[in-house]
Amino acid sequence: MTRPQDDDGPARTTPGGRATAPPRVLPVGPDALLVELDDADATAAFHTELLRRRAAAELPPVAEIVPAARTVLLDGVADPRALAEELSGWRPPPPARHGGEVVTVPVRYDGPDLAEVAGLWGVTAGEVARIHGATEFRVAFSGFAPGFGYLTGLPARYHVPRRAVPRSAVPAGAVALAGPYTGVYPRSSPGGWQLIGRTDAQLWDPAREPAALLAPGTRVRFAIEESR
Repeated sequence: MTRPQDDDGPARTTPGGRATAPPRVLPVGPDALLVELDDADATAAFHTELLRRRAAAELPPVAEIVPAARTVLLDGVADPRALAEELSGWRPPPPARHGGEVVTVPVRYDGPDLAEVAGLWGVTAGEVARIHGATEFRVAFSGFAPGFGYLTGLPARYHVPRRAVPRSAVPAGAVALAGPYTGVYPRSSPGGWQLIGRTDAQLWDPAREPAALLAPGTRVRFAIEESR
């Protein structure tokens, strides 16, 4: 990854041609900062650069780095004012699509909303499985429940709305779509995402290190598995 510019001038353009606006860095209490960014791609790039610099001992001491859809929270900052000035000049390019660990999740594409998603996409149910299985995803951030990752990667034409009426119980291992995200429910819970398949992979295991199978920044592929 190329190093970002160290000034807070006007928006820059990434190598792919996308303009990036300066991040907005806000104080949160006495020792935390909230970095606001324009979209999920910019947030992923910023989070990746934070992790890279911390691993290289190029970042001042920070206890926690927590990404979300369009923000990154830095908690336990030793010198918030100095770090805020530094972060406001960062312009990291998008993270490389083909770098880092890959986790493969086997999926049986037989979810109750598969036909509805196929209709929204204008394809057959089998094509939904093929398209989804051929896509490389990246975990943008985690939330909702321990081990639940919000995965990006599907082109905009395949984004789908949430269900009009959420289900009171979605089974553990359900593979689902909502808006630009793919997710896998780590445990049974209510949910309004479109269910297209299921997996036996264990998304959250407190006895495992790390406990979450899908951590922010992880590359993910879904492998088509025959329904039983």
